[in-house]
Amino acid sequence: MNIGFIGLGNMGQAMARKLIAAGHTVTVYNRTRSRAEELQSEGATVAGSPADACRGEAVITMLADDRVVAALAFGAKGIATSLKPGSVHISMSTISVGLSRRLAETHSASSTGFVAAPVFGRPSAAEAGQLFIVAAGEQTLLERVGPLFEAMGQKTFVVGDEPSKANVVKIVGNFMLATVIESLGEAFALGGKAGVEPGTLLEILTGTIFPAPVFKSYGSMIAQQKFEPAGFKLSLGLKDVKLALEASDLFEVPLPLASLIRDRFIASMSRGRREWDWSGLAKLSTDDAGIGKF
Repeated sequence: MNIGFIGLGNMGQAMARKLIAAGHTVTVYNRTRSRAEELQSEGATVAGSPADACRGEAVITMLADDRVVAALAFGAKGIATSLKPGSVHISMSTISVGLSRRLAETHSASSTGFVAAPVFGRPSAAEAGQLFIVAAGEQTLLERVGPLFEAMGQKTFVVGDEPSKANVVKIVGNFMLATVIESLGEAFALGGKAGVEPGTLLEILTGTIFPAPVFKSYGSMIAQQKFEPAGFKLSLGLKDVKLALEASDLFEVPLPLASLIRDRFIASMSRGRREWDWSGLAKLSTDDAGIGKF
């Protein structure tokens, strides 16, 4: 397929690479042009503007937050006005339910398609083409863009024809990940202050009652207190918990843990940890326990 890709951060650049390697014709755009130019030698065409990346059959956006997505989608010469009729916008960012619904309505009015397809997986999974993709949109659109998902991910979950449903799943998943990080931080703080070696605690927990990959990967980062460089910044973790709270207001579902964890993220950021990996949320527990390191 002839596609555009907008947003070449740690995730986006790796995803674009997998599309190029799969034989798709890819035009890339990034606000910091050098990130796009890194893909030229691999076969990508560098766009001079977002509009220039919207001339193919589809455009993928992988951007930081609602503000950036909305600016690129609805701004002058943005995605909404630059896509030709019949082409499709695939939003793979973690965005709000409200913005997803607005994008779907706008694209429908302009005879272009919209698919929400946020992903689960860190940059290493993106580099390996092993992302899990949660997709929602019209069935004909999902079938058309299926080969793109196959190039970037190991499995695609389809959750319906209303795009915002995929965004709800992503928000729920990231909220749960945040609760795991907080619980691991508290557990390691208690074990550490009691004199239990963190590697031993990690081995026991992940080898018995919590063998899931998320406990192993985040548990390892917390046990080693290795929070830089960030695979997913702490500030983005706060953004996603706020999205969960926004959705809880929309659907009238109380999320008391989300309120608590939002405050924990804010407390972490007040300590100058905005650029840490979001697993660094766990460091707040050792701070509270009065221990610097395990």
